[in-house]
Amino acid sequence: MRLSKKFISDYTNLDNIDFHEYADSMLKLGNEYDSIFPLVNANNLVIGEVVSCEGLKESDHLHVCKVNIGNEVLNIVCGAPNVRTGLKVIVALDGAVLPGGTIKKTTIMGYESNGMLCSIAELGIDHKFLSEKDVNGIHELDPDAPVGEDPIKYLELDDEIIDFELTANRADLLSMLGLAYESCAITREKVKLPDLSYGKVEGKIPLTLKVDTPNCYTFLIRRVNNIEIKESPLFMKNRLMACNIRSINNVVDISNYVMLETGQPLHFYDADKLGDLISVRDAKNGETLVTLDNQERLLSSEDIVITNGKDPIGLAGVMGGLDTEIDENTKNVVIECAIFNPANIRKTSKKLIRSEASIRYEKGLDVNRCYMAIERSAQLLEKYAGGSVIDDMIEYNTLDRNEKVIDITLDKINSVLGYNLNVDDVKDVFERLNFEVEVKDNNFKVTVPTRRTDISIKEDLIEEVSRVYGVDNISSTLPVFESTPSIHNNRDRIIKNKMVSLGLNEVITYSLIKVDDVFKFTNDEFGLIKVLDPLTEDRVVLRHSLITSLLDVYNYNKARNIKDLSIFEIGRGFSSINAEYVEENKLACLLTGNYMEGLDKEYYDFYTVKGIVEELLDYLGYKNRYSFEFGELPEEMHPTKSVYINVSGKIVGMFGCVHPKICKDEVYVVEINLDTLFENKTGKIKYKEFSKFPGISKDVAFILPLDVTNESVIASIKQGGGKLLNKVEVFDYYEGDKIDKDKKSIAYNLYFESNERTLSDEDVNPLFDKIIENVVKKHNAILRDK
Repeated sequence: MRLSKKFISDYTNLDNIDFHEYADSMLKLGNEYDSIFPLVNANNLVIGEVVSCEGLKESDHLHVCKVNIGNEVLNIVCGAPNVRTGLKVIVALDGAVLPGGTIKKTTIMGYESNGMLCSIAELGIDHKFLSEKDVNGIHELDPDAPVGEDPIKYLELDDEIIDFELTANRADLLSMLGLAYESCAITREKVKLPDLSYGKVEGKIPLTLKVDTPNCYTFLIRRVNNIEIKESPLFMKNRLMACNIRSINNVVDISNYVMLETGQPLHFYDADKLGDLISVRDAKNGETLVTLDNQERLLSSEDIVITNGKDPIGLAGVMGGLDTEIDENTKNVVIECAIFNPANIRKTSKKLIRSEASIRYEKGLDVNRCYMAIERSAQLLEKYAGGSVIDDMIEYNTLDRNEKVIDITLDKINSVLGYNLNVDDVKDVFERLNFEVEVKDNNFKVTVPTRRTDISIKEDLIEEVSRVYGVDNISSTLPVFESTPSIHNNRDRIIKNKMVSLGLNEVITYSLIKVDDVFKFTNDEFGLIKVLDPLTEDRVVLRHSLITSLLDVYNYNKARNIKDLSIFEIGRGFSSINAEYVEENKLACLLTGNYMEGLDKEYYDFYTVKGIVEELLDYLGYKNRYSFEFGELPEEMHPTKSVYINVSGKIVGMFGCVHPKICKDEVYVVEINLDTLFENKTGKIKYKEFSKFPGISKDVAFILPLDVTNESVIASIKQGGGKLLNKVEVFDYYEGDKIDKDKKSIAYNLYFESNERTLSDEDVNPLFDKIIENVVKKHNAILRDK
């Protein structure tokens, strides 16, 4: 949104403030700006009069001119086709800086030239704002232009502009009046509202209004007769140009001027082309409309159209139709001022065309500004187009025009902000915002004008207090409230530290993924959560499993010849279950390649990953409470190298190798649902003193059937070893020609230890024999002696 200093000065006084300081003050209120610049960036210019003009014999287009600039007469060589004696012109003197460069004295074909006669284009005005005459020749000033004066001030081009980047919720700032009210919070001035008075002619508008859609909230119609189409007044053309809108004629310019002034878009119809009915309805699929830019638009049922009862004559909230446009023959005008469903306008403008009107409709409009805008446009049509306004107005409105009243206490404001403001501080803020406020003790009754569509609850008022009072005015203090760290944040930090200590690196990935990836690495049943307006096809839905995101990281690194990867992420998985949105905190890991730097054969395998999972679960307090189970795993997981993680009888995750159809390399992944895991409470960690006495280590190997799990064997070993068996570890595994093909060999190291005495063979051997007996009986095992 562009703010013109001349334009806004009609509504509030900015004379006593530097424009750059004003922009910085607006920035402190939360209104960011992109740039500040003058409308015309040129200097050392003067109004001159051509007192003589003679063509050069040596040239077919150059003229030697004597130009009176008030205090002297200059010789200037000019090649413009329209230069002539008696013409009032813009003269760029020696040393003048224009957008095209610096003007210097020079000699042209033997004739001294002490400056340049300028066109408007040479002052830096965009060609879209200029007539063909201004582009092809020097600018011709009016005969009464004062010689020797500044032409920029004479042409009322001495304006400054701020290009604001406004937040989406501040629809009120898309108007000069809205910016004027915001300025008052800085200057403490009052806003001067535009003149709405005009004469009225008795009569009835020969139109019927029919609204057949719930997406039209307000629709007002006035009629102005006997207008004269002509050029707009200079001030109006310049203010439209400052706001980057091209002048067309006085009637069309008034509709744009009022839109910039009030923030309410309008549309003017040629009344004689309109007929006797205006109907507002949803468009039909496949319906077409030729808009004012002479483009045929294909419509759908999401669009809203204005019709004459049969055919569309306007695309509501976006652009009018070509059939009823204002042209040089227009005599009577019908004014439309309406409010439509912002969601529909947004969809239409994104699909078809984005306009100044649609930008405002999308953000929501003030119903009272709608009534102001139609009166203001009628007043300007009477004043600058000579029209006669019929005193009848057709009105359709479903919106509440009453202002909002919000009660709030001083304690509430201070407790939320952490400030220590008094009653006068808060009252001053509301008065600077031009809100009516009643104060009783420490209670405020605030009347919020309808122009502030972004304010509806107490917290909105608190935000206004914070930004207007200013954070710079708040003294630095320690927090006055007690705070405790979130248990979830603490758990996440503990897990992150543990994963890093195990050699993994943390990554942060996008939560949005492709639709094709959302059901991978899961057997859960759930619905998709789609983004309404995705930026790319790769970021369409919220992920359920984090593994898909980590695979993207893997593929990215592999493409850059990075083959060793050990990463993890703690993030959210999303799903829709029974029309409710569910978020789950998850841990995912991806490991592939070499995990011991400097060694060639230490690659991640199933057992390495299993050890990482066991180390994490033990660290979190789930030792001896978890097991690993085969089951119907997702099809993206390797069927024989993947397992579920069971903690206290509940599946909390899985780990294993990615199926070769997904990754040709051996890539191992882990995913644990932390919310489900932490539903299993852990007790306080108990510490046991190390034994002072030496223990006894024994090795044993068994030949076992292939379907016997290592977990069940260890359970049998522990049962036979009793309390003296301190540790059981696998140190060898074999399948091959030396044993039957349906057998496997597993070797265990058993460590016996006592906290009370040094153990002897007499203590351990009976236990060792019982262990062997248990395993042989329960698992159909054979003791391996070699």
